[in-house]
Amino acid sequence: MASQSESELVLPANRVRFVFSARSDVGRERKVNEDSFLAQAPVFLVADGMGGHAQGDVASQTVVRVFEEHIACDAPSTPERVLDAIHSSNDAVRDLSAVDDYGTAVSGTTLSGIAFVDAGDDVGFHWMAFNVGDSRVYTWDGHTLAQLSVDHSAVQEMVDAGLISRDEAEQHPERNVITRAIGTDESVDADVWLLPASGRHAFLICSDGLTKELGAAEIARILASYAGDSLPSRSRADVLVDAALARGGHDNVTVVYVESELGKPGQDDTADTNEAASHR
Repeated sequence: MASQSESELVLPANRVRFVFSARSDVGRERKVNEDSFLAQAPVFLVADGMGGHAQGDVASQTVVRVFEEHIACDAPSTPERVLDAIHSSNDAVRDLSAVDDYGTAVSGTTLSGIAFVDAGDDVGFHWMAFNVGDSRVYTWDGHTLAQLSVDHSAVQEMVDAGLISRDEAEQHPERNVITRAIGTDESVDADVWLLPASGRHAFLICSDGLTKELGAAEIARILASYAGDSLPSRSRADVLVDAALARGGHDNVTVVYVESELGKPGQDDTADTNEAASHR
């Protein structure tokens, strides 16, 4: 499942242009794709249904549906609406489980994404990143890939405690154990960040099906070497998913790549017009 698109929001004193791509693949070993994505301005997200749990695919699809219901298309959202969508997603996924369900019978999913928001007159337009679980949000400046989100996982807690290194965490047998998820508890505690939206930004959002196969340095090399002009039919999402599949594709793999530029109406764009996607 893949798609490409671009869109533009006209704001009172300026405009923001988005070019984005997204793709989700079941992988080489799984029979069901439990990943879902939403790539439609102003919100871009990835949800990875918990493997081995009940209705993981339905849980991730439920998150996408709730965000579509809560966030209006083609207009800046607000931090309050995004938070409401996160909490409503938690309620909706919890409704998939029976009252006496426990363990793997409980439906759950990760959630990572970004939203273009109007944070108020004194704050202005920002990118709002949010995360629950171990799907990830990265920033990309053309040279450096930096993980913005922090994994909610057992191995991340070990890294934070100084028990293992980050490299050891990538190979640790408990790297799939997450400590927070949408739908597993009565309330959800999401990490959020606000980044000023001025100028150009690029984000990579992905499920762990990508990061299990490719390290950050490899992902950065692929992004840096992407030849959009010579391969207009292959987006960055396509290239990254194909690389993960070539490495083994042991899990579902989903990638959403977003570029934005905030400028004055009529200002020339320099963003890569070959990049884009809108689908779930």
